[in-house]
Amino acid sequence: QVQLVESGGGMVQAGDSLRLSCAASGRTFSSYVMAWFRQAPGKEREFVGYVTWSGGTSYAGSVEGRFTLSRDNAKNTVYLQMNSLKPEDTAVYYCAAKMYSYAEYNYWGQGTQVTVSS
Repeated sequence: QVQLVESGGGMVQAGDSLRLSCAASGRTFSSYVMAWFRQAPGKEREFVGYVTWSGGTSYAGSVEGRFTLSRDNAKNTVYLQMNSLKPEDTAVYYCAAKMYSYAEYNYWGQGTQVTVSS
């Protein structure tokens, strides 16, 4: 079992930066693919990006170049650095984890709210 706890959300202005953290329990954290998703009011949940156990990353086109995922396996924590924030980035951000790249994400955090005002 893996438990995920997000933190770092808040209210910022357009152009600001914010860093989200996701702390994970479990001794096999380093083996998991870790990802961030987000869900804006009235919209479907959407993929933001993922980081593999070795640090490889992939991002949604809407955040490419502005957001950066990283992980610290010693601290069982994954980070989402968000720069040049836009009002359309406003959403609840969720951390997710899976053991195998071909599997669905089966562990989810409770979410943290990010609000970007114009």
